[in-house]
Amino acid sequence: MALLAVTACSGVTPVARPPATRTAVSVMTTGVAPASPVLDDRLGGARDAVAAAVQQAVVDHDLQAAIVRVTVDGRDVWTGAVGTSMTGVPATTDMHFRNGAVAFSYIGTLLAILAGRGELDLDGTLDRWLPGLPHADRITVRMLATMTSGYADYVYRPEVLDGTDADPFRQWTDDELIAIGTSQPLMFEPGTNWGYSYTNYLILGQVITRITGEPLDVVMDEEILGPLGLRNTSSADTAQIPPPVLHSYTSERRAFLGVPAGTPFTEDATYWNPSWTTATGAVQSTDIVDLAATAEAIGSGALVTPALLAEQVGKRLVGVGERTPQCPVCGPLTADRTYGMGVLLLGDWIAQSKNFAGEGGAMAYLPSERIAIALVTTLTPDAWDEQGVAGDPSLPVLRAIAAAVAPDHPLGPG
Repeated sequence: MALLAVTACSGVTPVARPPATRTAVSVMTTGVAPASPVLDDRLGGARDAVAAAVQQAVVDHDLQAAIVRVTVDGRDVWTGAVGTSMTGVPATTDMHFRNGAVAFSYIGTLLAILAGRGELDLDGTLDRWLPGLPHADRITVRMLATMTSGYADYVYRPEVLDGTDADPFRQWTDDELIAIGTSQPLMFEPGTNWGYSYTNYLILGQVITRITGEPLDVVMDEEILGPLGLRNTSSADTAQIPPPVLHSYTSERRAFLGVPAGTPFTEDATYWNPSWTTATGAVQSTDIVDLAATAEAIGSGALVTPALLAEQVGKRLVGVGERTPQCPVCGPLTADRTYGMGVLLLGDWIAQSKNFAGEGGAMAYLPSERIAIALVTTLTPDAWDEQGVAGDPSLPVLRAIAAAVAPDHPLGPG
């Protein structure tokens, strides 16, 4: 039976693992803040609790690797890397990975910034910038940002599902993806329900470029990444990721490729093309330090006024939403689980998550305690079933870490 090996500096107690085909992994911690009355008074034994939660997640979710950072007031409480990026290559805290829907939180902040300057009316309809878009005269910027527009999600259309399976390296364009989403009937009348749809944020990317006259990646750099000092977060129009890179593995194409059940099958998906996941210019990679800094910056409103922060993270949609025959992906929003502009609002936490090609991730910020959590995970072959399906451990692992550092503020359901 393999044991989880740990370095002496981590303070983690080894936990027995069930038999597995992979080698033992280790925890690397870096930059843990020295003892201070502020951190010790507020968090007590949180360092050990976080380390234990991360290690338990490896067992519970068949993780190949996990990189985690927890800060308070921007100060490092625990930063560590568990497991391997590739066979014989340990995961490290400086590795880069895709941030996925975390970029939605940047877009939400950009909308707040532009609204604060008077360049954008959140309740203005899309026909001002995109008059040719279906239903543009009935759908507002706010509806796009809060997922209440009714536009169908292109992600679940056969053109995209089969297209990405057939060629995971394909370069998609925003125009073709928006056309796929908006060519479908509305899931509901604009503003009357809530349904998650990537189509909304591709359209918002085009709105922002129309307002500013600049490509979205340039606007991101000027308004978000530069001011926040996020030096390891960058946009790319290709599948490129700066080194060092956390590798991810997936079995999700098993059914599409007809791989028989019982036949071992995983693929290195690290450089699969993520162009279908969000707007050009918002397809980004990052590292764990920048991801934690993002959680704090978005959650605290570092770039916007309190009034505009309330526009982004206020729980305006509580009580909205219901599943209908026309919208099976819709559902009710509650005080424990609702949505702002580009952010998940889970209990008292402001959060976002991502899941792409076997790699999950999440960030969260607790304003009352000024705690930020960031994590990224990859999966072992054991995590995938015989149909090539695996759960996304991002929010469960985030929830466990949140319970370790702020037991009085449980993370709401994802």
